[in-house]
Amino acid sequence: MRFISLFVAALISVASALPALHAQSGGSPIITYDSRFHPVLARKGMVVSQDFYASEAGLEVLKLGGNAIDAAVATGFALAVTHPQAGNLGGGGFMMVYLKSEDRVIAIDYREMAPAGASRDMFLDDAGNVDNRRARFSLKASGTPGTVMGLTQALSKYGSLPLATVMGPAIRLADEGFPMSWALQASLSRYQQRLGGDPVTKAQFFKEDGTPYQQGELFRQPELAATLKAIAANGADGFYRGWVADRIVETMQKDGGLITHDDLQNYVVKEREPLRGTYRNFEVVTMPPPSSGGVHVIQMLNVLEGWDMKSLGHNSANYIHRLTESMKYAYADRSKYLGDPDYFDVPVAAITDKAYAANIRGRINLERATPSTEIAPAPKLPYESNDTTHFSTMDAAGNMVANTYTLNFTYGNGRVVAGAGFLLNNEMDDFSAKPGTPNAFGLLGGEANAIEPGKRPLSSMTPTFLFKDGKPYMAAGGPGGSTIITSVFQTILNAMEFDMSVATATARPRIHHQWFPDRLILEPGHSVDTRLRLAEMGHSVSGLASFNEGERVLGATMSIILRPDGLISGMADYRRPGAHAAAY
Repeated sequence: MRFISLFVAALISVASALPALHAQSGGSPIITYDSRFHPVLARKGMVVSQDFYASEAGLEVLKLGGNAIDAAVATGFALAVTHPQAGNLGGGGFMMVYLKSEDRVIAIDYREMAPAGASRDMFLDDAGNVDNRRARFSLKASGTPGTVMGLTQALSKYGSLPLATVMGPAIRLADEGFPMSWALQASLSRYQQRLGGDPVTKAQFFKEDGTPYQQGELFRQPELAATLKAIAANGADGFYRGWVADRIVETMQKDGGLITHDDLQNYVVKEREPLRGTYRNFEVVTMPPPSSGGVHVIQMLNVLEGWDMKSLGHNSANYIHRLTESMKYAYADRSKYLGDPDYFDVPVAAITDKAYAANIRGRINLERATPSTEIAPAPKLPYESNDTTHFSTMDAAGNMVANTYTLNFTYGNGRVVAGAGFLLNNEMDDFSAKPGTPNAFGLLGGEANAIEPGKRPLSSMTPTFLFKDGKPYMAAGGPGGSTIITSVFQTILNAMEFDMSVATATARPRIHHQWFPDRLILEPGHSVDTRLRLAEMGHSVSGLASFNEGERVLGATMSIILRPDGLISGMADYRRPGAHAAAY
C-alpha cells in the first residue's frame, strides 16, 4: 500500500510539471483543460479558490468589467454560500491588495475582535484548567465577525463595481440554490453529528427529515439569501445594524454568548503596513501581525538564504533538514512574541532581521536534528485554522488579491444565527486561554496572545505576494490551521529557488514541523531513503497514509503566477476537493 501511495505521488509530481495544452487565436481567450495537476492559463483574468461555484462567481464579475478586488469580494461572499466549512459572513480574515496603477500593496486586517465582555480567564474551569468545550463550541467562543466589513470596505475603496452587482452571484446561489457538490455533501455527512446537535444549524444544512443532501440535489438557503440582500442594499450596516444584528444578539443572549449590539457597531477594519522581505532577487510582501504567518515566512527564508539550497536537491534529506530546523525556531518565537500589535509590542523588525536569521543559522547542526526541548524562544531579540479558505485573483491590468479568511474550526462552533442563515466562528480559541497550554492546533502561546476585550486573536493565515525584479509575480496563500505557514512557505520557495511552475510548486510533497510536538510530518511522495536518512539524523518522522478524501494533508495553496509572456497561470490545489481555477 505504501508503495502504491508513493508511486501515485511520484506520478503527480511528473504530471504537474507538464505544461497545460492550450491554443490561442488573435485576441481570443486562452483555451485550456482544467485538471487537478495542470495550471490554467488566462489572458484577461483569473480566480483560484477552494470551490467551483465561488471561483465562477468571481470570474462572472471579472467578465462584467470588474477588477481583481471586485472578483475577490464576489468570491468571498459566494464562498459563504457554497463552502460554509470556512467561507463565511460570521468569521474574519486578511486581504492583501496590490494596485498596479499605484504600485502599492495594502494589508487589510478584518480579523475578529474579542467582545467587550471577554476576560482573560473566561475559558478556565474551577481548577484553573482550560475548558476546551467552552473555548471551542459554546457561543462564548465567537469573536465579533469582521468578514462583511472587510469585504465591503475593500470594495468601496479599491473596487470598481457597485456592491449589489458584485454580490449578485452569491445572492443567486443562496436564493435559487445550487446542485450539491460532492465535496460539500461529503463534508456535511462527516460533520452531521456535530452540526445536528443544534436545531437551527440542522435545519440550515440538512433536509426536513434530518438526512444529508445528496450530490446533485438542489441546495437552497433562503435565510442566508435574505442576509446577503440586506448587505447588498445597505452595505456593512446591513449586517452590523438592523435586523441581522438583532438576530446575532438574540442568538447570543439565548445561549450565553458575549457579542452585543455595541460590539457589532464598534467593529473596525484595520489597514496595516505590509511586511516586506527579500529572498535572492525576489521581494516577499506579506501580512503583518496579528498574522504570525508573514513574520515567520520571512524569518525562515532569511535563514535559508545563507545556504545554497538548490545544490542540495529539492526535498533531499539535507534540504528537508534545513527547512525543518528553521521551522522549529520560527514556531518557538511565535509562541512568545506574536500577538495583536494594537495590544502588544510585537518585535517584527527583530524577528525578520537578517542578522538574527544568521544567528539561528549558526545554531543549526547540519548533521543532526536539535530536539525541540533544546530550542526556546529567543531570550533576547535584537532591538527594534483547521479549516480556513483562501482565494487569489488577478486581472488584466495587473492588480492582485490574496485573501485568507476563516471560521477557525470546520463550520466554526457549529452554530447558525437563527433567521439569518450563517455560521458563527469559534476564533476565541485562537487566543491563549492559558499561557503554555496548546490550542486546538497544538500551537503554544503566551502573554502576547492572552484574551483582552477588543483584541484580535493571533492567526497563522499568510496571504502573500512575490515580486520578481520589481515586477508582480505571484499571489499565494491557503488554508490548513497551523500548517498554513509552512505550506505557503514551501510553495513560494519552490517558485523562487527552483523556478517551478505554479502547478509544480503546488503539487510537490510538503513537510511540517511546528516546534511542539517534536514531530516531522511528511506527505506521501518523499522517498523511503529520504525518510530513513531523516530518522538517522534524529528527526521523529511521521508520515501521511495518502491524499484520499478525509485523510490529513499539509495545507492547500491557491496560487497565481504572472508569467514573463504576460499570461496568467493559476493552480487550485488538488489537496482540497472541489478547488477550481476559473479564467478567461
